Amino acid sequence: MGNWVPDILGDGYEQCTLELGPDPDGEGDVVATLVRHTSATPSTRGAVLYVHGYTDYFFQTGLAEHLAAQGLAFFALDLRKCGRSIRPGHTPHYTTDLVQYDQELDRALSIIRAEHASVVVVAHSTGGIITPLWLDRRRDRGQTGVQGLVLNSPWFDLQGPPYYRHVGTLGIDLVGRLDGMRLLNKDEADAYGVSLHASREGEWDYDLEWKPLNGFPVRLGWLRAVRRGHAQLHRGLDVGCPSLVLRSVRTRFATHYTPEVDTADAVLDVRQIARWAGCLGGRTSVVPLDGARHDVFLSQEPALTAAYAELTAWLDATVPASAPGGHGAQSPSSSPSSCR
Repeated sequence: MGNWVPDILGDGYEQCTLELGPDPDGEGDVVATLVRHTSATPSTRGAVLYVHGYTDYFFQTGLAEHLAAQGLAFFALDLRKCGRSIRPGHTPHYTTDLVQYDQELDRALSIIRAEHASVVVVAHSTGGIITPLWLDRRRDRGQTGVQGLVLNSPWFDLQGPPYYRHVGTLGIDLVGRLDGMRLLNKDEADAYGVSLHASREGEWDYDLEWKPLNGFPVRLGWLRAVRRGHAQLHRGLDVGCPSLVLRSVRTRFATHYTPEVDTADAVLDVRQIARWAGCLGGRTSVVPLDGARHDVFLSQEPALTAAYAELTAWLDATVPASAPGGHGAQSPSSSPSSCR
């Protein structure tokens, strides 16, 4: 059992460490970190669980505060070896099988559902492939507990020329299985990071140790796991709940910063998001946002306001204010819940 303690984000945020035991990939013990927003606004509609992407962790306080204002308790999970959960000896974000994340996702969901009957999952980028696979496996096991899924620029396929997705994927599968720690050529592209971070051109402040401007190096064992996840998605999933997919209208790849990066997805090919969104199963709404960044909730105005408006409208239809919010409407700061 762990305890809720003050989080690095300061007043209004607490964190709890989830001990997960030995790393299946041999890098010692691993943990995940559950963060909650201790809003004074009563949680009358349920809760949100936010899951980050690659070279990322939770720092999107604007999203947390927007959702709290909608009557939703907000929780975020830093996955094993990511952000708050990185420990000495860990290769950041490295895993050889996305199914490993089920452990912390199940734990986090159990903690949240102890007080909130209605839960919506919000996931970004690589989190946008991790969470649908997890929900599909939960449905296969006859488990419920999630009322909706919001995917923010989900990573549904490998960007780049077509041969990356065919011959290239065969090579990734072979080498990634035999030599998972082998690096791809180091990507020196920092356009997206520069676009975001306050120390350069951008507006957002975050820890560059946990989210470097040019990202963490990509290792073939991890990329193999992602490509296997893509293949599962492309065969069709059933996440067991309605889904909302938010994405930019356009992609603008660049090695170094250019102003066009501020109003486009600089990381993923948005056409691939549009192509594969129908593979989630169930009712899926796809909304392209003009001028949005890769993380639509870190966009500039007016795209940011548009993203929040679309999210709010979808939540109103999916988790109405009259929906049961769980065992009472107390704020997380006064809650008796433990971090188990």
